[in-house]
Amino acid sequence: MHALTASGAVCATLALIEISRGALERAGLLMLAALAIDSVDGTLARRLRVADLTPQVDGRRLDDVVDFLNYAVVPVVFMVWIGALAPPALAAAPVMASAYGFAQRDAKTEDDFFLGWPSYWNVVALYAWRLEVGALWTGAWVLLFSALVFVPLKYVYPSKLHVFRRTTIAGTFAWILLMAAIVIWPAPARSLRLAELSLAFPVWYVALSAWHGRWWRRGA
Repeated sequence: MHALTASGAVCATLALIEISRGALERAGLLMLAALAIDSVDGTLARRLRVADLTPQVDGRRLDDVVDFLNYAVVPVVFMVWIGALAPPALAAAPVMASAYGFAQRDAKTEDDFFLGWPSYWNVVALYAWRLEVGALWTGAWVLLFSALVFVPLKYVYPSKLHVFRRTTIAGTFAWILLMAAIVIWPAPARSLRLAELSLAFPVWYVALSAWHGRWWRRGA
């Protein structure tokens, strides 16, 4: 099971190679593949009791290393390549904020939440690309989300949800498949406004996080 988690790093490496070649569609699909792997590896590892079988390997540390590559480094390089970050020095903000976020001891809380915005830069990068968001607006969103990494609000951890778990997991995979279609067939997707429609799931995720994480309560 650790090999499945580590395969996400292979996806990250291949995505960087494809970005350097200008093969953005393949890079986008690799980012989505890495997201799909990350959505299932933890659940499978817990069910198979991998921690007991291979106690010498820290699965959580491995997951953090792979996630930092796929959720921060690869999508930020992607955004720089497509010209969504101008000047490119803006790339420092999400990378440094994410490094801080992943390094926090309570980045994942005892009650199974992410603390602070979970560095979903892959989602930001794909929308900046397929919605053709200008560099000015993309830069503004990047700075906003970079700041939200430091704001101690709770965001739901989909595979460990205690409410709406099946709905959220099903929505995650439906979103991944829809985004894959948007990446592969941009013209039909644009005419059907699929990218705009797909925003329903990120809205659901934020709304569920606000409700279940009780953002309105001080110290929640």
